[in-house]
Amino acid sequence: MSQELFRIDNRVIVITGGCGKLGRHYTSALINAGARVAVFDVTPFNYSDVGNLGAERILSIEADVTNRNSLEAGLNAVIAKWGVPHGLINNAALDSPPDAPIEETGPFESYPESSWDRVMDVNTKGVFFCCQVIGGAMAQAGRGSIVNISSIYGLVSPDQRIYDYRRAHGDAFFKPVAYSVSKSSLLNLTRYLATYWAGKNVRVNTLTLAGVFNYQDPQFLKNYIARVPLGRMADADDYVGAIVFLVSDASAYMTGANMIIDGGWTAW
Repeated sequence: MSQELFRIDNRVIVITGGCGKLGRHYTSALINAGARVAVFDVTPFNYSDVGNLGAERILSIEADVTNRNSLEAGLNAVIAKWGVPHGLINNAALDSPPDAPIEETGPFESYPESSWDRVMDVNTKGVFFCCQVIGGAMAQAGRGSIVNISSIYGLVSPDQRIYDYRRAHGDAFFKPVAYSVSKSSLLNLTRYLATYWAGKNVRVNTLTLAGVFNYQDPQFLKNYIARVPLGRMADADDYVGAIVFLVSDASAYMTGANMIIDGGWTAW
């Protein structure tokens, strides 16, 4: 009986940014738990990531989360094939990579307005639009689960000391501000919608994650891991159980909450 709580057979789940590194893992986990998954991304989904059986239960939709019309067209395609979605995972996000232009990773005082707007458009307005369009359809149907994926940097400030080694070599690198602010905004969007849609049987929760190992610079890894009680960065598969849990009946009494999976980062 307990295992059945985690099954999501034939439920329709929309995931944004499903073609990214983590998105592909989430999609595979949802497929393995029985779901049909609509991947909303600006690029087509690579069906080879999930094998032949999984491909039958994936609908790849080229959609831009910053464009409401694009999302409405995507939702209509999902409804035409499978009906109103049962779940929405707001996974699409932008961050400044380690090799971003110096104007993006320099001091806060000179952080460009254009960079701020680009990150906030995807990470905050994009989630807002997805909740309006897809969450609104689920509310009309009287059921659903929304997962807003946040970051430890939406709870606490980035530890700029991790990047001291770069500054010591003349690279004025700072973890930029926009990503942190955008991820923090999701916490209260979650709380707002959890109470707003409670009467419609739509649950809304935040999933707050830490960094994922991706063969980063050895000195960065050393400095980052020193801040993690479990002594390592996450593997992509460390998060898939939480994704399935939050869209399944196993979390039926959970809404307005923030689930933190960070190896203990925010415990210090």
